[in-house]
Formats: sequence, C-alpha cells, structure tokens
Amino acid sequence: MKSYRIALIPGDGIGRDMTAAAWSVLQKAAKAHGFAFEATEFPWSCAFYKETGAMMPADGIETLRSFDAILLGAVGWPAEVPDSVSLHGLLLPIRKSFVQYANIRPHRLLAGVEGPLKATAFDILCIRENTEGEYSGAGGRIHQGTADEVAVETSIFTRKGVERILRFAFEQARSRRGKLASVTKSNAQKYSMAFWDDVTRQLSAEYPDVEVTSYHIDAMAARMVMAPETLDVVVASNLFGDILTDLGAAIQGGLGFAASANINPERNAPSMFEPVHGSAPDIAHLGIANPIATVWSGAMMLDHLGEKDTANAVMTAIETVTASGIGTVPGKDRTDTITAALLAAL
Repeated sequence: MKSYRIALIPGDGIGRDMTAAAWSVLQKAAKAHGFAFEATEFPWSCAFYKETGAMMPADGIETLRSFDAILLGAVGWPAEVPDSVSLHGLLLPIRKSFVQYANIRPHRLLAGVEGPLKATAFDILCIRENTEGEYSGAGGRIHQGTADEVAVETSIFTRKGVERILRFAFEQARSRRGKLASVTKSNAQKYSMAFWDDVTRQLSAEYPDVEVTSYHIDAMAARMVMAPETLDVVVASNLFGDILTDLGAAIQGGLGFAASANINPERNAPSMFEPVHGSAPDIAHLGIANPIATVWSGAMMLDHLGEKDTANAVMTAIETVTASGIGTVPGKDRTDTITAALLAAL
C-alpha cells in the first residue's frame, strides 16, 4: 500500500485539537482511497520554547527534510512568548529553509455559509510571496531604551523572488479563469513596488491568455469588499498578501474557514499546510473551535501529494456538512460535533 510520511506539528492552543480532528478525517479519507499516512508528531511550540529556550531543536529543519509534507496546527502564546520569537523561531525558518515561496490561500463561500457581504458567490485564490519582501528579517535596533534609539527594517525584493512568485501566479490564473490581479503600492514605494510592477509587465508578454491588472493595496482591499466576484487570482508581496488574506478570510465567513498552503513548487523539499486562524488562546480548551480550516488545509495537502480524488472527497464532505448547517456559525457547534459530521459525510 502506498504511504506518505507526514510531520505533524500541532503547536499551541486550539492548534492541538484542530490537528487531531483534521488528522482523523484525513486518515479515514486515505484508507477509503487505498493509501496510508505514516505520521510523526513533534512537540515544537511555545510550551517547548519555555522548556528548552528554542521553538525547535537545532536540527529541526534537517529532521523535517525527509518528510513528504508538514501539517501545522497553529503556533503562538503571546502572553508568555512574544509573537516575534515564535514566528521567527519556527514558522519563518521552515518556510525559508524549504523555499516554500508560494503561500496559497483560497477564499470562497462554502455551501450553507453566509459571509458578511451581499455577495453570495466569489472564488478568489490569493498567492502571497512567502520568503522575502517585508518579512526578510533584515534590520536591527541600536541604543535600545534610550532617547536615541533607532529601529531599521529593510524589505528585500530580488528579481528571482519576484519573478518566480509572479510566474507561479500567472500559471494559476491560466489554469483557472484567466484573470490575474497584481497588488503593490508603487505610488508610495517607488523602488521595491515599482520594481514588482515592472516585472509584472515584463512577464505578462509571456502570458497573452491571462488578463492582468495592477492594483494598489488600498484599492484592492476596497475591491475585495465591494466586488469580490470580479477577482480570480490575486498575487501580492509577503506583507500585503498577509493582510489581504485575513480580509479574504473575513469575507468568506471567518477564520474558521481559512486554509493555506506553503508550497515549494520545485518539490525538492517538503511543503507545509496550515490553517490561518492561529492558536486562539481565548478559546483554547473550550472545545468550540472550528476544525474546517485545518481539514481544508489537509485537502490542499492531499492535492499537492497527487491524491486529487481524495482531496475532492474531503472537500465534498466539508460542503456536505456546512450545507446541513453544521459548523457555519462561530461557536455554535462543538469541535467534536463538526468532526463527527465530517467523518460521517466521508
């Protein structure tokens, strides 16, 4: 029987329960379609940091390298470990070390889910550059705690990095409805963002079948609220993509439906799949978090592994459940109730 080696990192807060719920669904789906998962769970988290002084061991990246994919629950416990520590100690090193430069986040209304907008149908695929840009980590602080303190944060945009994410987005648009929206703020950021616009124009000549439009970030935020049905594939830098995809999660009904994939398109290292909702310390251990975002992320993992029929079966199960009214209202249904419904729908 074909088997895939999966690294499970449940993380903190609701991430632990969401990973367990999603894993039960994925295992059942795999068994029904004639393959198996071999899972190894890692305790890397803010709790692990408090015990060891590190978010993961020094050999953590090399440990993960041999896996077919990584499923991450959620990481963060800001009351005890600063977000800057948890983010730069685990998530960003994984993304950068494995060159997971394409962050993919789908935004659409699932059957039975009512979003906050008048729009009843939209299907947006956000592509976020995931390894450089505003989250490069280049900079520093001097004279800390004094009146002369200076903080510098430098965004880094390379031609290689910008071209490869734009090319990836063009290919996604070509495989969908043939429309690409490229997002910058080149009127204010006249070097990095104007550079992004230039590369977009240069690549558009290679994709005459894709209709490409450049937007400023503020105009795109307004369009996602006022006319989301006009958008197909949206591509943006690390920071702008991060912000827009939280907006995308809001218009699709909330973070409980927000899935994502950190993809290494060259497939020479594992890709990582995670929900967007974070560890949600305020509702951790209450048993009311929605596992659908993690299950949807798992379906994206199945698709990436080439198990498209199984991925489609999981997505069909999700929409069967939401169409019945289960899991559509935040906090209404318990995690166990939604998980049981997903297992039954399979």
